[in-house]
Amino acid sequence: MKILGRPPAFDPPPLPPRAPWWGGDLQTLRNTLRPPRLPALAGAERLWLDLHDGTGSRLAAALNRPADGGDRPLAVLVHGLTGDEGSANVCLSAAHLLDRGYPVLRLNLRGAGLSAGHSRGAYHAGRSDDLAAALRALPAGLAGRGVVLVAYSLGANMVLKFLAEGHPGPAVRAAAAVSAPIDLKAAQLTIARPRNRLYERYLLTRMKAAAAEGADPGRRRLVAGLRSIYQFDGAIVAADNGFAGADDYYARSAAKQFLARITAPTLIVHALDDPWIPAAAYLDHPWDPDGPLTVLLPATGGHGGFHARGQRVPWHDRCIGAFFDGVVRPAGSADQSAASTMAPRSLSTITGDSK
Repeated sequence: MKILGRPPAFDPPPLPPRAPWWGGDLQTLRNTLRPPRLPALAGAERLWLDLHDGTGSRLAAALNRPADGGDRPLAVLVHGLTGDEGSANVCLSAAHLLDRGYPVLRLNLRGAGLSAGHSRGAYHAGRSDDLAAALRALPAGLAGRGVVLVAYSLGANMVLKFLAEGHPGPAVRAAAAVSAPIDLKAAQLTIARPRNRLYERYLLTRMKAAAAEGADPGRRRLVAGLRSIYQFDGAIVAADNGFAGADDYYARSAAKQFLARITAPTLIVHALDDPWIPAAAYLDHPWDPDGPLTVLLPATGGHGGFHARGQRVPWHDRCIGAFFDGVVRPAGSADQSAASTMAPRSLSTITGDSK
Protein backbone atom coordinates (compact mmCIF):
# COMPACT_ATOMS: atom_id res chain seq x y z
CA MET A 1 0.00 0.00 0.00
CA LYS A 2 1.22 3.45 -0.88
CA ILE A 3 0.82 6.26 1.64
CA LEU A 4 1.22 9.77 0.27
CA GLY A 5 0.84 13.23 1.76
CA ARG A 6 0.85 13.51 5.55
CA PRO A 7 1.63 10.18 7.23
CA PRO A 8 -1.42 8.89 9.14
CA ALA A 9 -1.52 8.98 12.95
CA PHE A 10 -2.80 5.38 12.91
CA ASP A 11 -1.62 2.13 11.38
CA PRO A 12 -3.86 1.39 8.39
CA PRO A 13 -5.01 -2.22 8.73
CA PRO A 14 -4.02 -4.75 6.08
CA LEU A 15 -6.42 -5.34 3.20
CA PRO A 16 -6.33 -9.01 2.19
CA PRO A 17 -9.27 -9.32 -0.24
CA ARG A 18 -12.26 -11.34 0.90
CA ALA A 19 -12.80 -14.49 -1.18
CA PRO A 20 -13.97 -14.69 -3.90
CA TRP A 21 -13.77 -10.94 -4.51
CA TRP A 22 -10.25 -10.82 -5.94
CA GLY A 23 -9.20 -7.96 -8.19
CA GLY A 24 -10.61 -4.52 -8.87
CA ASP A 25 -13.67 -5.60 -10.84
CA LEU A 26 -14.96 -8.09 -8.31
CA GLN A 27 -14.22 -5.71 -5.44
CA THR A 28 -16.28 -3.08 -7.29
CA LEU A 29 -19.16 -5.44 -8.10
CA ARG A 30 -19.44 -7.26 -4.80
CA ASN A 31 -22.21 -5.11 -3.31
CA THR A 32 -24.20 -5.45 -6.55
CA LEU A 33 -23.69 -9.18 -7.05
CA ARG A 34 -24.11 -10.02 -3.38
CA PRO A 35 -25.82 -7.12 -1.63
CA PRO A 36 -24.69 -6.80 1.98
CA ARG A 37 -27.14 -6.95 4.85
CA LEU A 38 -27.64 -3.28 5.54
CA PRO A 39 -28.10 -1.92 9.06
CA ALA A 40 -31.64 -0.93 9.95
CA LEU A 41 -30.70 2.61 11.02
CA ALA A 42 -34.01 2.72 12.86
CA GLY A 43 -35.43 5.92 14.30
CA ALA A 44 -33.98 8.25 11.68
CA GLU A 45 -35.32 11.81 11.80
CA ARG A 46 -36.34 13.36 8.49
CA LEU A 47 -34.81 16.78 7.86
CA TRP A 48 -35.48 19.18 4.99
CA LEU A 49 -32.68 21.64 4.29
CA ASP A 50 -33.60 24.78 2.35
CA LEU A 51 -30.96 25.76 -0.21
CA HIS A 52 -32.15 29.39 -0.41
CA ASP A 53 -31.33 29.48 -4.12
CA GLY A 54 -34.44 31.30 -5.25
CA THR A 55 -36.12 28.17 -6.61
CA GLY A 56 -37.58 26.79 -3.38
CA SER A 57 -35.25 23.80 -3.62
CA ARG A 58 -34.57 21.82 -0.49
CA LEU A 59 -32.63 18.65 0.23
CA ALA A 60 -33.87 15.64 2.18
CA ALA A 61 -31.62 14.13 4.82
CA ALA A 62 -31.89 11.33 7.37
CA LEU A 63 -30.47 11.95 10.84
CA ASN A 64 -29.53 9.17 13.26
CA ARG A 65 -28.23 9.87 16.74
CA PRO A 66 -26.04 7.52 18.79
CA ALA A 67 -27.79 5.74 21.63
CA ASP A 68 -25.67 7.36 24.33
CA GLY A 69 -26.06 10.91 23.01
CA GLY A 70 -22.35 11.21 22.34
CA ASP A 71 -20.03 14.20 22.28
CA ARG A 72 -18.79 13.89 18.71
CA PRO A 73 -19.23 16.25 15.76
CA LEU A 74 -22.00 15.58 13.28
CA ALA A 75 -20.94 13.22 10.49
CA VAL A 76 -22.44 14.25 7.14
CA LEU A 77 -22.41 11.50 4.50
CA VAL A 78 -22.55 12.31 0.78
CA HIS A 79 -23.39 9.64 -1.79
CA GLY A 80 -21.88 9.08 -5.22
CA LEU A 81 -23.19 9.02 -8.79
CA THR A 82 -26.75 7.62 -9.02
CA GLY A 83 -26.79 7.10 -5.25
CA ASP A 84 -28.85 8.41 -2.34
CA GLU A 85 -29.19 8.09 1.43
CA GLY A 86 -29.94 4.38 1.09
CA SER A 87 -26.82 3.45 -0.88
CA ALA A 88 -24.98 0.48 0.61
CA ASN A 89 -21.70 2.29 1.25
CA VAL A 90 -23.52 5.23 2.86
CA CYS A 91 -25.54 3.01 5.19
CA LEU A 92 -22.54 0.91 6.18
CA SER A 93 -20.48 4.01 6.95
CA ALA A 94 -23.38 5.46 8.91
CA ALA A 95 -23.67 2.35 11.10
CA HIS A 96 -19.92 2.29 11.81
CA LEU A 97 -19.78 5.95 12.76
CA LEU A 98 -22.89 5.63 14.94
CA ASP A 99 -21.19 2.78 16.77
CA ARG A 100 -18.26 5.14 17.40
CA GLY A 101 -20.54 7.77 18.90
CA TYR A 102 -21.07 10.15 15.96
CA PRO A 103 -24.51 11.49 15.07
CA VAL A 104 -24.90 10.83 11.35
CA LEU A 105 -26.72 12.78 8.64
CA ARG A 106 -27.21 11.01 5.30
CA LEU A 107 -27.76 13.69 2.66
CA ASN A 108 -29.64 13.29 -0.61
CA LEU A 109 -28.07 15.65 -3.13
CA ARG A 110 -30.11 17.82 -5.51
CA GLY A 111 -32.31 15.58 -7.65
CA ALA A 112 -31.37 12.39 -5.78
CA GLY A 113 -33.54 10.15 -3.63
CA LEU A 114 -36.21 12.03 -1.71
CA SER A 115 -34.69 15.35 -2.80
CA ALA A 116 -35.76 14.67 -6.39
CA GLY A 117 -39.31 15.89 -5.89
CA HIS A 118 -38.26 18.94 -3.89
CA SER A 119 -35.35 20.44 -5.83
CA ARG A 120 -34.84 21.88 -9.28
CA GLY A 121 -32.07 20.39 -11.42
CA ALA A 122 -29.53 17.80 -10.37
CA TYR A 123 -26.24 17.50 -8.54
CA HIS A 124 -22.93 17.22 -10.38
CA ALA A 125 -19.25 16.85 -9.51
CA GLY A 126 -18.72 20.56 -9.02
CA ARG A 127 -21.98 21.63 -7.36
CA SER A 128 -20.35 22.33 -3.99
CA ASP A 129 -22.55 25.37 -3.28
CA ASP A 130 -25.41 22.99 -2.51
CA LEU A 131 -23.41 21.27 0.21
CA ALA A 132 -22.45 24.63 1.69
CA ALA A 133 -26.08 25.75 1.71
CA ALA A 134 -27.27 22.48 3.24
CA LEU A 135 -24.75 22.74 6.08
CA ARG A 136 -25.82 26.32 6.80
CA ALA A 137 -29.45 25.16 6.90
CA LEU A 138 -28.86 22.57 9.64
CA PRO A 139 -31.04 23.04 12.73
CA ALA A 140 -29.51 25.17 15.45
CA GLY A 141 -27.24 23.16 17.72
CA LEU A 142 -26.98 20.09 15.52
CA ALA A 143 -23.51 21.06 14.31
CA GLY A 144 -22.46 22.76 17.53
CA ARG A 145 -19.40 20.51 17.77
CA GLY A 146 -18.63 21.01 14.10
CA VAL A 147 -18.97 18.48 11.31
CA VAL A 148 -16.95 15.74 9.72
CA LEU A 149 -17.65 14.85 6.08
CA VAL A 150 -17.56 11.44 4.39
CA ALA A 151 -18.16 11.20 0.65
CA TYR A 152 -17.98 8.65 -2.13
CA SER A 153 -17.05 8.74 -5.80
CA LEU A 154 -18.57 11.76 -7.60
CA GLY A 155 -19.77 13.13 -4.26
CA ALA A 156 -16.21 12.84 -2.95
CA ASN A 157 -14.91 15.02 -5.79
CA MET A 158 -17.55 17.60 -4.89
CA VAL A 159 -16.63 17.50 -1.20
CA LEU A 160 -12.92 17.98 -1.93
CA LYS A 161 -13.80 21.01 -4.04
CA PHE A 162 -16.04 22.31 -1.25
CA LEU A 163 -13.25 21.97 1.32
CA ALA A 164 -11.00 24.25 -0.72
CA GLU A 165 -13.54 27.04 -1.17
CA GLY A 166 -13.81 28.49 2.33
CA HIS A 167 -17.60 28.55 2.59
CA PRO A 168 -19.13 30.11 5.71
CA GLY A 169 -21.03 27.71 7.94
CA PRO A 170 -20.35 25.01 10.53
CA ALA A 171 -16.69 24.24 11.22
CA VAL A 172 -15.46 21.26 9.23
CA ARG A 173 -13.17 19.43 11.63
CA ALA A 174 -12.17 16.60 9.29
CA ALA A 175 -13.21 14.89 6.07
CA ALA A 176 -12.80 11.64 4.18
CA ALA A 177 -13.08 11.08 0.41
CA VAL A 178 -13.40 7.55 -0.99
CA SER A 179 -12.77 6.68 -4.65
CA ALA A 180 -12.95 10.29 -5.83
CA PRO A 181 -12.50 10.98 -9.57
CA ILE A 182 -10.15 13.90 -8.90
CA ASP A 183 -9.30 14.05 -12.63
CA LEU A 184 -12.75 13.98 -14.20
CA LYS A 185 -11.54 13.86 -17.80
CA ALA A 186 -9.25 10.92 -17.08
CA ALA A 187 -12.12 9.13 -15.37
CA GLN A 188 -14.42 9.77 -18.34
CA LEU A 189 -11.86 8.36 -20.76
CA THR A 190 -11.39 5.32 -18.53
CA ILE A 191 -15.08 4.52 -18.16
CA ALA A 192 -15.42 4.82 -21.97
CA ARG A 193 -12.89 2.05 -22.65
CA PRO A 194 -14.29 -1.13 -24.23
CA ARG A 195 -13.49 -3.18 -21.11
CA ASN A 196 -15.76 -0.88 -19.10
CA ARG A 197 -18.70 -0.94 -21.48
CA LEU A 198 -20.97 -2.75 -19.01
CA TYR A 199 -20.10 -0.30 -16.23
CA GLU A 200 -20.87 2.66 -18.45
CA ARG A 201 -24.13 1.15 -19.63
CA TYR A 202 -25.22 0.51 -16.04
CA LEU A 203 -24.42 4.05 -14.90
CA LEU A 204 -25.80 5.72 -18.02
CA THR A 205 -29.10 3.86 -17.77
CA ARG A 206 -29.60 5.16 -14.22
CA MET A 207 -28.47 8.68 -15.14
CA LYS A 208 -30.87 8.83 -18.09
CA ALA A 209 -33.79 7.54 -16.02
CA ALA A 210 -33.24 10.29 -13.44
CA ALA A 211 -32.89 12.98 -16.13
CA ALA A 212 -36.06 11.87 -17.92
CA GLU A 213 -38.20 11.73 -14.77
CA GLY A 214 -40.90 14.38 -15.07
CA ALA A 215 -39.30 15.92 -18.17
CA ASP A 216 -41.18 17.25 -21.19
CA PRO A 217 -41.31 15.11 -24.37
CA GLY A 218 -38.51 17.02 -26.08
CA ARG A 219 -36.10 16.50 -23.22
CA ARG A 220 -37.06 12.84 -22.92
CA ARG A 221 -36.22 12.36 -26.61
CA LEU A 222 -32.89 14.12 -26.08
CA VAL A 223 -32.05 11.93 -23.11
CA ALA A 224 -33.12 8.75 -24.89
CA GLY A 225 -30.66 9.42 -27.72
CA LEU A 226 -27.58 9.75 -25.52
CA ARG A 227 -25.16 6.87 -25.95
CA SER A 228 -22.31 7.63 -23.53
CA ILE A 229 -21.58 9.40 -20.27
CA TYR A 230 -19.55 11.93 -22.25
CA GLN A 231 -22.61 12.74 -24.37
CA PHE A 232 -24.78 12.95 -21.25
CA ASP A 233 -22.34 15.28 -19.52
CA GLY A 234 -22.32 17.55 -22.55
CA ALA A 235 -26.02 17.57 -23.42
CA ILE A 236 -27.43 17.50 -19.88
CA VAL A 237 -24.93 18.41 -17.15
CA ALA A 238 -23.02 21.09 -19.06
CA ALA A 239 -26.07 22.54 -20.82
CA ASP A 240 -28.10 22.75 -17.60
CA ASN A 241 -25.34 24.33 -15.53
CA GLY A 242 -23.69 26.93 -17.73
CA PHE A 243 -20.64 24.98 -18.88
CA ALA A 244 -19.43 25.28 -22.47
CA GLY A 245 -19.46 21.51 -22.87
CA ALA A 246 -18.47 18.29 -21.16
CA ASP A 247 -14.75 19.07 -21.25
CA ASP A 248 -15.34 22.51 -19.72
CA TYR A 249 -17.40 20.85 -16.96
CA TYR A 250 -14.58 18.39 -16.25
CA ALA A 251 -11.88 21.06 -16.29
CA ARG A 252 -13.69 23.45 -13.96
CA SER A 253 -15.01 20.83 -11.52
CA ALA A 254 -12.13 18.35 -11.11
CA ALA A 255 -10.92 18.28 -7.51
CA LYS A 256 -7.23 17.89 -8.36
CA GLN A 257 -6.86 21.63 -8.97
CA PHE A 258 -8.33 22.46 -5.55
CA LEU A 259 -6.40 20.03 -3.34
CA ALA A 260 -3.61 22.44 -2.42
CA ARG A 261 -6.16 24.87 -0.94
CA ILE A 262 -7.72 22.41 1.53
CA THR A 263 -6.92 23.18 5.16
CA ALA A 264 -9.08 20.68 7.09
CA PRO A 265 -7.49 17.31 7.98
CA THR A 266 -8.66 15.04 5.19
CA LEU A 267 -8.26 11.32 4.53
CA ILE A 268 -8.31 10.32 0.86
CA VAL A 269 -8.73 6.62 0.02
CA HIS A 270 -8.37 5.18 -3.46
CA ALA A 271 -7.58 1.67 -4.69
CA LEU A 272 -4.82 1.28 -7.26
CA ASP A 273 -6.95 -1.32 -9.09
CA ASP A 274 -10.05 0.88 -9.35
CA PRO A 275 -11.38 0.04 -12.84
CA TRP A 276 -13.13 3.42 -13.21
CA ILE A 277 -10.54 5.93 -12.01
CA PRO A 278 -6.90 5.68 -13.15
CA ALA A 279 -4.30 5.55 -10.39
CA ALA A 280 -2.11 8.08 -12.21
CA ALA A 281 -4.40 10.89 -11.06
CA TYR A 282 -3.20 10.14 -7.53
CA LEU A 283 0.32 8.88 -8.14
CA ASP A 284 1.32 11.89 -10.23
CA HIS A 285 -0.07 14.53 -7.88
CA PRO A 286 2.51 16.47 -5.78
CA TRP A 287 1.17 15.63 -2.31
CA ASP A 288 2.60 17.69 0.55
CA PRO A 289 3.93 15.53 3.43
CA ASP A 290 3.41 18.45 5.80
CA GLY A 291 -0.07 19.34 4.56
CA PRO A 292 -3.49 18.28 5.87
CA LEU A 293 -4.13 15.53 3.31
CA THR A 294 -3.42 11.87 4.09
CA VAL A 295 -3.69 9.59 1.05
CA LEU A 296 -4.04 5.81 1.34
CA LEU A 297 -3.65 3.87 -1.92
CA PRO A 298 -4.08 0.14 -1.27
CA ALA A 299 -3.21 -2.26 -4.05
CA THR A 300 -6.78 -3.55 -4.20
CA GLY A 301 -10.28 -2.43 -3.31
CA GLY A 302 -11.84 -1.59 -6.67
CA HIS A 303 -14.21 1.36 -6.88
CA GLY A 304 -15.73 1.89 -3.45
CA GLY A 305 -15.28 -1.79 -2.53
CA PHE A 306 -12.47 -2.47 -0.03
CA HIS A 307 -13.85 -5.84 1.08
CA ALA A 308 -11.28 -7.39 3.42
CA ARG A 309 -11.08 -11.00 4.54
CA GLY A 310 -12.50 -11.69 7.98
CA GLN A 311 -13.90 -8.19 8.49
CA ARG A 312 -17.55 -7.21 8.83
CA VAL A 313 -16.78 -3.49 8.63
CA PRO A 314 -15.40 -2.34 5.23
CA TRP A 315 -11.70 -1.49 5.30
CA HIS A 316 -12.17 2.16 4.37
CA ASP A 317 -14.71 2.64 7.18
CA ARG A 318 -12.24 1.34 9.75
CA CYS A 319 -9.64 3.75 8.40
CA ILE A 320 -12.09 6.66 8.45
CA GLY A 321 -13.14 5.91 12.03
CA ALA A 322 -9.54 5.81 13.25
CA PHE A 323 -8.65 8.96 11.32
CA PHE A 324 -11.61 10.92 12.69
CA ASP A 325 -10.98 9.74 16.24
CA GLY A 326 -7.42 11.01 16.03
CA VAL A 327 -8.62 14.44 14.92
CA VAL A 328 -11.72 15.07 17.02
CA ARG A 329 -10.82 13.49 20.35
CA PRO A 330 -8.67 15.52 22.71
CA ALA A 331 -5.15 14.16 23.01
CA GLY A 332 -4.84 11.93 26.06
CA SER A 333 -8.58 11.44 26.55
CA ALA A 334 -9.30 8.35 28.56
CA ASP A 335 -11.36 6.56 25.91
CA GLN A 336 -9.11 7.33 22.96
CA SER A 337 -8.30 4.23 20.99
CA ALA A 338 -4.74 3.00 20.66
CA ALA A 339 -4.98 3.19 16.90
CA SER A 340 -5.67 6.90 16.94
CA THR A 341 -2.90 7.81 19.39
CA MET A 342 0.01 6.24 17.58
CA ALA A 343 2.74 8.57 16.38
CA PRO A 344 2.57 9.50 12.69
CA ARG A 345 4.38 7.05 10.48
CA SER A 346 7.53 8.17 8.74
CA LEU A 347 7.34 5.87 5.74
CA SER A 348 5.89 7.33 2.56
CA THR A 349 5.37 3.94 0.96
CA ILE A 350 4.51 0.52 2.33
CA THR A 351 4.64 -2.41 -0.05
CA GLY A 352 2.57 -5.56 0.13
CA ASP A 353 -0.72 -5.91 1.97
CA SER A 354 -0.77 -8.79 4.44
CA LYS A 355 -2.16 -12.03 3.07
